Amino acid sequence: MTTYGLLISYEWCSGCQSCEVACKEEHGLGVGAWGIRVLDDGPWSKTGSEHMGSDFNWNHVPVPTDLCDLCADRVAAGKDPTCVHHCLAQCMEFGPVEELAQKLGNEPKQALFVPR
Repeated sequence: MTTYGLLISYEWCSGCQSCEVACKEEHGLGVGAWGIRVLDDGPWSKTGSEHMGSDFNWNHVPVPTDLCDLCADRVAAGKDPTCVHHCLAQCMEFGPVEELAQKLGNEPKQALFVPR
């Protein structure tokens, strides 16, 4: 049996949260329930100075929650999960974990998620 997951290149995530909104709409999730959340790391200065300039860190990392089923109904119909389909930065990829794992390391700031 093939295991599927999401490869997220969070270097390119803009933090727009379109994946969150699309997921909530697709699954009818109410207030306080999330299938995917965009977590913020930053902004903070990498040099520790008060003047951040261009030397700062600010990552937006989409993270599937325990409610994520990788849009099983959409995938069964031959479509991508709704978060991947609606990602404005096109930084999310759906596929077999084995194939996605081979792409890890091709670029910086990637995460491979395999929801339940």
